[in-house]
Amino acid sequence: MKFDVTVIGSGPGGYVAAIRCAQLGLKTAIIERYSTLGGTCLNVGCIPSKALLDSSEHYHNATHTFETHGIDVKDVKVNMKQMIQRKNDVVSQTCSGIDFLMKKNKITVFHGHGSFVNKNTISVAKDDGTTETVETDKTIIATGSKPITPAAFNYDKKRVITSTEALNITKVPKRMVVIGAGVIGLELGSVYARLGTEVEVVEFMDRAIASMDKDCSKELTRALKKTGIKFHLGHAVTEVKGTTRGVTVKAKSKKTEEEITLKADYCLIAIGRRAYTDNLGLENVGIDKDDRGRVVVDGHLQTKVPGIYAIGDVIKGAMLAHKAEEEGTLVAEVIAGQQPHIDYNLIPGVVYTWPEVAAVGKTEEQLKEAGVPYKVGKFPMKALGRARASMDTQGMVKMLAHKETDEVLGVHMVGPRVADMIAEAVAVMEFRGSAEDVARMSHAHPTYTEATREAALAATENRAIHI
Repeated sequence: MKFDVTVIGSGPGGYVAAIRCAQLGLKTAIIERYSTLGGTCLNVGCIPSKALLDSSEHYHNATHTFETHGIDVKDVKVNMKQMIQRKNDVVSQTCSGIDFLMKKNKITVFHGHGSFVNKNTISVAKDDGTTETVETDKTIIATGSKPITPAAFNYDKKRVITSTEALNITKVPKRMVVIGAGVIGLELGSVYARLGTEVEVVEFMDRAIASMDKDCSKELTRALKKTGIKFHLGHAVTEVKGTTRGVTVKAKSKKTEEEITLKADYCLIAIGRRAYTDNLGLENVGIDKDDRGRVVVDGHLQTKVPGIYAIGDVIKGAMLAHKAEEEGTLVAEVIAGQQPHIDYNLIPGVVYTWPEVAAVGKTEEQLKEAGVPYKVGKFPMKALGRARASMDTQGMVKMLAHKETDEVLGVHMVGPRVADMIAEAVAVMEFRGSAEDVARMSHAHPTYTEATREAALAATENRAIHI
């Protein structure tokens, strides 16, 4: 069969690219090496982790806050099998939704490992040992990423695990060591901490979520410590050894050279992900990769081979599902002759712990480094009536605006539902809005979003009302 466009990989970037291509009248195919569509995000990433985060938060509230709310419960316990089953049901329903969308948009689906034979021919190796050939005019590489697992960490999928295995533990561990205080490590670490696991996090940098604003890092670290998570910041892991019963992790302080030894049931490796281009046949078409193994693309996300594009985790930039979706849409529209655009500065980042963390635009550290004159407005969640009503008083909203023009340059949030609240900041910044614009917008009372308005007021001549 001959197609106008073939997408390799069916994660959020891939399936969105395929749907947009089909909407634009292009005959489209998608190749997925696994039996279900949806890629890492839907199968072993965003969706299942959020399902467990919500379940563990319910349990944590039942054991820690229900009594204060006037709700008496007895003998609350974790049914891990049911929790995992619910997570699996959510994944199944979501992946089935992608199947429906492929049929609705008349996209041909091939299951198997796709690799380039030449520029216009892709071989699909199926699980039964047979191969199928797909002829295509254009190709979009959307093969995503895999967890980084250094050989020295002795990753065995049993006691030394990644996020994939952490989503299917059927008994609450007594102890867990998490290597990496980034988004994945803190999200999954918080799942098990809420369920009663003693969680210790080892991080090479001197703070958690080091790529985000320092104030967000401080607020989140403070909140997670209250749930019992212990942090070993500024430590380099020197040894990881797993046995049939547990694991031993050794780490050394970068400041003092002092070595610590941690013993646990599991060690979760969460030090980042790498672009996945294994056996893709890039050498057969002459596609370049950079020093981190990512596919090299131009401003239109096209490789140096005309007609072959790449999106999402497999190219440079933040490894975010919604970034991949934007890129998938952009490439589809470029192929159709349109002139789309992405402002990468305005793609938000979120950490789905509780409290949540969300951010868009520049951090205060970045503005200082660039020499941009700026002003800061902050507002604590504890000053909000809505936050006190729900007992979610940890966190704050921080707004950074240009000192001379008042244009909003960055918004950084820690608190309840800030993953949803950040969209307001993105919209304002897309329209080059000012802090005063936000300050003069009516925000419903009582809501968490009032904190955004108060932060804008604080940035506008220090006019915050409720502090």
